Amino acid sequence: MNVRSEPNSVATDGFSVQRPATVSDRHVEGLADVLIDCVDGGASVSFMHPLPRAKALEFWRGVALGVAGGERALLVAEDGDGVIGTVQLILHQPENQPHRADLSKMLVHRRARRRGVGAALLRAAEDAARECGKSLLVLDTASDDAERLYARVGWQRCGVIPGYALLPRGGLCDTTFFYRLLD
Repeated sequence: MNVRSEPNSVATDGFSVQRPATVSDRHVEGLADVLIDCVDGGASVSFMHPLPRAKALEFWRGVALGVAGGERALLVAEDGDGVIGTVQLILHQPENQPHRADLSKMLVHRRARRRGVGAALLRAAEDAARECGKSLLVLDTASDDAERLYARVGWQRCGVIPGYALLPRGGLCDTTFFYRLLD
């Protein structure tokens, strides 16, 4: 078991999930690897294929700035080989929505799928949202596998918008929206 001593860390068999207070260069490199792998695997997560490494690194450096500014919370899953997954909470919302956060960029490297990483990231994100005073989370997905995961762990499906985004190699894809009320 890989146990982290950082605050907000959750240890699971073979990997850990942590909420780093600051995003290190090592995290940025590993997160870029995960993003590139997911886009290469067909995930519709705002980027087109092929995703240049420089663009992936630039994205994660921007996320690091958002974490430092308190606008985002970042959860990172790691095993003995490095970063294997991530999810973000976009905490900064309009002034009439202080109770809400968007769950964004739920990514698990293909080498680490079917090990409970996604479910652990979701639990950690929900805990982090509660700690930040949030009572409602929302997300969207274009993945059937992700839809099954969200439904299995208690998220409520709202509906589908046809042709909402492009797949990484082109072609429109439908997007399903979910929400989760937190205790």
